[in-house]
Amino acid sequence: MAASTASRLSPPRPTASSPYPRPPPRLSRFSSLRAAKMEAVLSIGTHVIPHPRKVETGGEDAFFVGGDGGGVFAIADGVSGWAEKNVNPALFSREVMANSSTFIKDEEASNDPQILLMKAHAATSSIGSATVIIAMLEKTGTLKIASVGDCGLKVIRKGQVMFSTYPQEHYFDCPYQISSEAIGQTYQDALVCTVNLMEGDMIVSGSDGFFDNIFDQEILAVISESPGIDEAAKALAELARKHSVDVRFDSPYSIEARSRGFDVPWWKKLLGAKLTGGKMDDITVIVAQVKTVAVPDDEGSGVEQEKGGEQVTVAATASAEQNE
Repeated sequence: MAASTASRLSPPRPTASSPYPRPPPRLSRFSSLRAAKMEAVLSIGTHVIPHPRKVETGGEDAFFVGGDGGGVFAIADGVSGWAEKNVNPALFSREVMANSSTFIKDEEASNDPQILLMKAHAATSSIGSATVIIAMLEKTGTLKIASVGDCGLKVIRKGQVMFSTYPQEHYFDCPYQISSEAIGQTYQDALVCTVNLMEGDMIVSGSDGFFDNIFDQEILAVISESPGIDEAAKALAELARKHSVDVRFDSPYSIEARSRGFDVPWWKKLLGAKLTGGKMDDITVIVAQVKTVAVPDDEGSGVEQEKGGEQVTVAATASAEQNE
């Protein structure tokens, strides 16, 4: 009787010719697949083109890329007006970026771009001023941004611009800026915001020399046509440079100038003329793509695997002399 009960409660034992499929193998609690969790990282490309008259000195822009998983980048644009006081405007922006690369290792600053800006600025001893933008990607996919002035950042998703920062300025062509002087702005004046990102989102950031000379639709076209982030950064910088020296190009800068009342004399307007042309300047472009990687948690086997099999590599620099 006991044998009869057992035969009713137990499933048939599968054989080679049995119609019953084998159950899937159970994953061990120590399996690397079970232990893996997904984290967001950035794959980053950069390109710098100095002002045509500042090629020998490398220009006055500076940038920094680094952090855990390449999740931090920053741009500082030295204010050229200091040259009139016999001060090299590049020294201030480069030192701010160098200090950013140092303080990113600080626990408090590593999670807050505004705090990183505060510490980098406070440690800078050079004379001058600069506009600055700092962006940090958390492993959860949240992008934190702190910006003083008119360096910019755009997020592109599925071929559309879904987020843009906006410049801070005292008046036209005079942006907010952190400075060695007490009258300048500080981290407390920064535009601070967060954006929730998805895998595949593209981030395009740059100095005003970039955004003054290129339109959103041009950025979208270059991104869609570029095979990778390095190629995209280079193509965007070169297109902005081309526009910057074209006196006939109706640039974002010239359109903004006309809207603020800056234009050709009235008698030229009667002849149909208007203020046009790009704005020659240092051009810095950073293009980043959000990727997800599978990493082991505390129970994992120690194996790290990136989704898609690509290796994310990140370069760090605190100088705008990339092309030299």
